[in-house]
Amino acid sequence: MDKMIHINLKAMQGIMNRQTAIANNMANADTTGFRAEIVNARALYVHGAGLDSRVSTSEAVVGADMKGGTVENTGGPLDIALNGDALLGVQAPDGAEAYTRRGDLMVNESGLLTTGDGHPVLGQGGPITLPAADKITIAANGAISIVPVGGDPAQPVEVGQLKLVSPQGSEIRKGKDNLFRVPGDGALPEDPDATVTTGALEGSNVNMTEALVDMIEASRAWETQVKMLTSAQEMDDSGASIMRMP
Repeated sequence: MDKMIHINLKAMQGIMNRQTAIANNMANADTTGFRAEIVNARALYVHGAGLDSRVSTSEAVVGADMKGGTVENTGGPLDIALNGDALLGVQAPDGAEAYTRRGDLMVNESGLLTTGDGHPVLGQGGPITLPAADKITIAANGAISIVPVGGDPAQPVEVGQLKLVSPQGSEIRKGKDNLFRVPGDGALPEDPDATVTTGALEGSNVNMTEALVDMIEASRAWETQVKMLTSAQEMDDSGASIMRMP
């Protein structure tokens, strides 16, 4: 029975991973530019004496669903929706380069350009810091222009360039902070063909209906494993009682 219990526990661990990913997707159903996590299951054969007849499962996050979310016009001068598969370069909390689809940009008190969740936006020379301005605009190619305080609105000055990249042909992985990274602290080159749509934001691509169905299925799978554990315990108790009989 201990082998059966071991298999049940492995399956329950996988189901917990699945439920965690689904819960994270549901929690980010309204997060700008969020990409839903994908969980995959694989068979794990239990090796030992005799035939490999016992199989458990392992479920883990294997990637992200990169299909686009709904794009809505906002009219915000610092709102951008990344077109195609383009990603925006940002600085992760550990200082490494990472990437996101989040385009709700803002300028903090020190002039640093950040995403809505506070990650510094990268340009060609690192994080972008903007001087005080009466107006800020972002072009389709990611060029940032400003009208200096008291300046002529007809003569904007270009002060920076968003780092726009494309993941095609490169391996990227999504972290728990919802940022994408190149394994081994690598970096993607700028994509000169990448573009953005200004005055718009891309929403999350989480389908709440599918997420709810997935959570119900995961809950039922958990209940099944609990019942199997209970049955294994009852069989153990029954076997122990027989062994104690005179």
